[in-house]
Amino acid sequence: MKFRAGMSKRIGSLRTKTEDSIDVAVDTMMQERVDSYFRVEQGLDEIIKSLLQIEEELEQICDLSGAMRLESRLEFVEDRWDDLDSEIRERPRRRRRKISLADMLKAASGGGGDLSQSSGVNNAVDAYAIMGVEFGSSLADVTTAFRQKAKALHPDANNGDRSSEPELRRMLEAYQFLKEYLSLSNTEPMRPPDRPYSPAE
Repeated sequence: MKFRAGMSKRIGSLRTKTEDSIDVAVDTMMQERVDSYFRVEQGLDEIIKSLLQIEEELEQICDLSGAMRLESRLEFVEDRWDDLDSEIRERPRRRRRKISLADMLKAASGGGGDLSQSSGVNNAVDAYAIMGVEFGSSLADVTTAFRQKAKALHPDANNGDRSSEPELRRMLEAYQFLKEYLSLSNTEPMRPPDRPYSPAE
């Protein structure tokens, strides 16, 4: 729910900024840069359409890999808007491309699919060990550890070296397992840590 709320807020904000960019383009480009205006207008229209598609798909997200792919698409649309808005206002781009966690996860998972189907992680002890955190740690601690390690293993942080992808995939499986395990643990008694567990139980 938090993911959907955050994405909806970003989509709404970008839609407002795109509409503002269209207004500024009409005011500043129609007289002296009319050829550029029509290209920019088309690009901004495509952004509006992309936001509508992302908004529709957001309601159908049901796993981590799908969420990360959708967030990656939104980041791409945000970058595209910044390119066009920079051209409209004749200013340098302000956004700095950072290491994208979503791109890294997509690469680590081989492009998507429901990771729970292929996960080799089936108990909490292994999952916590893979994440390198103490057994029983909160989801917030697990998430912090995951983000730090994932960024360190990202190919961009290692001069393009992709040899850490298997470790990245294993860590992603452990993270997804723990997210489901801990969410169920909030409503049910904790299972013994070494008991095999399937999120579908």
